[in-house]
Amino acid sequence: MLQRFFLLCCLVTLAGCGATAAQPTATSLPATATPAPTTLAQATPAVTANPALRGTIVIDGSSTVFPITEAVAREFALTAPNVQVQLGVSGTGGGFKKFCAGETVISDASRPIKQSEAAECAANQIDFVEIPVAFDGLSLVANPSNTWLECMTVAELNTLWQPDATNIITNWRMLRPIWPTSTLQLYGAGQDSGTFDYFTSAIVGTEGSSRSDVISSEDDYLIAQDIAGDPNALGYFGYAYYREYQERLKLIAVDAGNGCVLPSEQTIADGSYQPLSRPIFIYVRADALDRAEVAAFVDFYLSDLARVVADVKYVPLPARAYQFAQERVQQRKLGSLFEGGSQIGVSIERLLELEGQ
Repeated sequence: MLQRFFLLCCLVTLAGCGATAAQPTATSLPATATPAPTTLAQATPAVTANPALRGTIVIDGSSTVFPITEAVAREFALTAPNVQVQLGVSGTGGGFKKFCAGETVISDASRPIKQSEAAECAANQIDFVEIPVAFDGLSLVANPSNTWLECMTVAELNTLWQPDATNIITNWRMLRPIWPTSTLQLYGAGQDSGTFDYFTSAIVGTEGSSRSDVISSEDDYLIAQDIAGDPNALGYFGYAYYREYQERLKLIAVDAGNGCVLPSEQTIADGSYQPLSRPIFIYVRADALDRAEVAAFVDFYLSDLARVVADVKYVPLPARAYQFAQERVQQRKLGSLFEGGSQIGVSIERLLELEGQ
């Protein structure tokens, strides 16, 4: 299982650190080597700090939600220099395994918790608060050298990704006669990823059902790197990763029956980008909120979340949604608003209805 851990002193300027490492850019994708587990270290505060807060907060889960939580953790380190935040990425499913085993206190998730996962948490006497944090649009991308592909129908994607297509549909002309006979190589999320669960549910029709010859990873950075380097590539990941590397990737529109639609802040927010728009979440262990450092981190997380979400190129929820989220935390409203697992076609309006219950 791939994991990504980051040392916060490499992300923000520290007293005595000497330098700040540059983040990946559209022309410099990260190396494929995965660093050993490290800790988000303490940062020299540039704002009013609370040194009385101490402790360690362990977070794991979705690579899609990672940019949001990482950005919050960086800023929180400035206000709580004696709190260590350990932030890992092992996919939504991998994150829930750790969360329900009691190894983490917050789990990043790109889909709602499954009934089986919630049952595992219950068996281990772990209650949780579910917090929607943003809207995402799974983005279909190709290598920029691809000159013929602009839009694909959901039916074509279904034909391409279903299990029966394994080692059968291997070139573009097999999908449309006007396309070339060039080799086709698919890239996508690994099986521990909530993105994999959602994509297969939305496109194939059955969660977890997919052809087996897809090059997969729990790490969206690696998928972006592979697609950028393979002229035959087609793949998918969260919208923020496309935005970060858009100069090296080609965005492909999706036609769900109402014409070709590209993902954008507007089409994700208004629900016209279907069926690949979805809410993304964090899950907080309820009893961990009794710890001052965890309560402070979650409060900080929600305090200016719309700005952070926009900064990392996802789509913020309406202010009412974040207000509802704060109320869920304050009132310790336990469990999930959803029936379990990927929910296709959940609009922002429907999310607000659920949160208002």
